[in-house]
Amino acid sequence: MSTYVFKAMDLAGGKARGEVEADSKQAVSDQLKQRGLIVLDIADKHASREIELGFLKRVKAAELAVFSRQLATMISSGMSILRSLYVLEEQTESKFLKETIVAVRKDVEAGLSLSAAMARHPKVFSPLFVAMAQAGEMGGVLESALLRVADQLEKDASLRRQIRSAMIYPTLVITFAVGVMMALVAFLVPVFESVFKQFGGELPKITQVSVFMSHAVLGYWWLMFGLAGATAVAFLKWKKSSWGRKQWDHFRLRVPMKIGTIVQQVAVARWSRTLASLTSAGVPLLQALEITGKTGGNVAVEEAMDGVIASVKRGGTIAAPLGQAPIFPTMVTHMVGVGEETGALDAMLDKVAEFYEDQVAASVKALTSILEPIMIIVIGSIVGFIVISMYMPLFTVYNNIK
Repeated sequence: MSTYVFKAMDLAGGKARGEVEADSKQAVSDQLKQRGLIVLDIADKHASREIELGFLKRVKAAELAVFSRQLATMISSGMSILRSLYVLEEQTESKFLKETIVAVRKDVEAGLSLSAAMARHPKVFSPLFVAMAQAGEMGGVLESALLRVADQLEKDASLRRQIRSAMIYPTLVITFAVGVMMALVAFLVPVFESVFKQFGGELPKITQVSVFMSHAVLGYWWLMFGLAGATAVAFLKWKKSSWGRKQWDHFRLRVPMKIGTIVQQVAVARWSRTLASLTSAGVPLLQALEITGKTGGNVAVEEAMDGVIASVKRGGTIAAPLGQAPIFPTMVTHMVGVGEETGALDAMLDKVAEFYEDQVAASVKALTSILEPIMIIVIGSIVGFIVISMYMPLFTVYNNIK
């Protein structure tokens, strides 16, 4: 199928433009006539010849949340979806998001629903966003569904900010430590090595290690950078593969020093918030569970959702298979069970999400307090090792002189 751009006019004289996917121009003409439009022009859509880096194109969660909240506000005030999209495409600053809104608006003009038009842009609108928009359209509560999406995006962004803020300190410290070590090895060790050659004799083992590191850094720096780059590329490819992602996600849950605990809490909080948003918006339970598994951010959640979906299809409960999944704590299982019994599953899931979001914040603070002394010890050990290794031969020579 090809994409065609059309210009048409309705019986009242109003102009309409848009894009349609069809097998031929005649098929486009037939579709437009069935909608009561008079065809003015149909042309092939030519792809842009500009070179664009697709992997750099992305929309921030904050920008998408603002878009969703503004669209909900305009729809609730009585504006049509089409007019609201026109307004948003004019005032949106993000180029990629603006292009996406224009494409969605053209699809809506061509007769697609808002959710169907959004579904054609999976890089911007996640399955969660599309499903909630579709549920809002079907239930006549699109504005409230969009507001829920905005809340969900803001909560996810808040969780990510907490994790990033916790990683800034150790990242800076490790970078500084590596930089100090490289500078000492590259500039300080060669100076001492030239002095040691004048003394003669065999160097202490610890000094030989530092000299070897200096020769490796100065003589094979290109190989070190190449190996580091190749390792990073291999790691990313492995992590993106189906079996690598599974191993990596399970490994992250077992990392000590509260890191595995934080990964688990983030996954549970995201799962609870997403499922609560979908069920409260009126999305069918099986579809909500499937979307929640895909957007959980961890293979362990996805595997648990497979068991939950199978249980629900058999007429069982959600809580029973959750109790068999190691990633879900006992408290979550019991609260979900109570929610199913009382018919307030979405309210219980909201409480679970709030609890674990608070737990993430507390765990991040605890992790930071643990990492601070460890990083100080690491830096001190690196600098101390190099300094001691350089002064050991001097102490030996001094003792010989005495």
